Amino acid sequence: MRVAVIGVGLIGGSFAKDMKKLWPETNILGMDSNQDHLREALDLGLIDEKSDYEALSEVDMVLVTIPVNALVMELPKILDATGEETVVIDAGSTKSLICETLENHPKRRNFLACHPIAGTEFSGPSAAIEGLYKDKTNIICEVEKTAFKLQERALELFQAMGMRIRYMNPVAHDKHIAYVSHLSHISSFMLGKTVIEKEKNERDIFDMAGSGFESTVRLAKSSPDMWTPIFEQNKDNVVETLEEYIQNLEQFKQLLLDGDFEKVYNEMNNTNRIKQILKGIPLTKL
Repeated sequence: MRVAVIGVGLIGGSFAKDMKKLWPETNILGMDSNQDHLREALDLGLIDEKSDYEALSEVDMVLVTIPVNALVMELPKILDATGEETVVIDAGSTKSLICETLENHPKRRNFLACHPIAGTEFSGPSAAIEGLYKDKTNIICEVEKTAFKLQERALELFQAMGMRIRYMNPVAHDKHIAYVSHLSHISSFMLGKTVIEKEKNERDIFDMAGSGFESTVRLAKSSPDMWTPIFEQNKDNVVETLEEYIQNLEQFKQLLLDGDFEKVYNEMNNTNRIKQILKGIPLTKL
């Protein structure tokens, strides 16, 4: 099988690592606007050769793992260049604008809109991890618009990698992901900003930051190049979640000002249910 990976960073590189393990004979072509990334991906063995769009007519699968603003511009060109039997899979964290952009493309049947919910705060080819996608959810949107045999080819890969599949329409995806992913990144960035502005002595931050702070601010190390376009494309949903989040912060602040620590306790105790939710335990069983 010949596969093109466009964007050989954490997401694309991790796909490549798993494919090399699952199907060692796979020939992986790498494409990236960053030539240093391409050289690094070659040195690490993530890809077999550097390539360009002219080669897309001869591959079985294209994995496009670039920032969402670039996806909107590049996916039509990628589909133009692919063969009739090539499946093109994206990994964008927003889906509505991407699906709208490709709605009337002549090769829409070749495109599978995906969002594998996996990753770390690191970026670049050296951040690629074998098994990154095992037991992770992959959301697929508008699956009915993709040719069935091309769906099957993609699903074979996802299942071999151990991913869970969930189908969702693009609008619902963008609304839900604003709560469970985009808001957490904003919270992390702004916590980091607050601490940097308040704690002028970097040594104090290093010495006094405990594991709670480190885990909460971890996402603030994420790439602004990737996340700024995500916030731009999903602005309306992100603003809505921020308004609700800010309201909860204001209410919690007022409880502290009022000295109502019974309600402070109850707020935290009720929110402890999130542990069961994240473990997949229905709240009706609690």
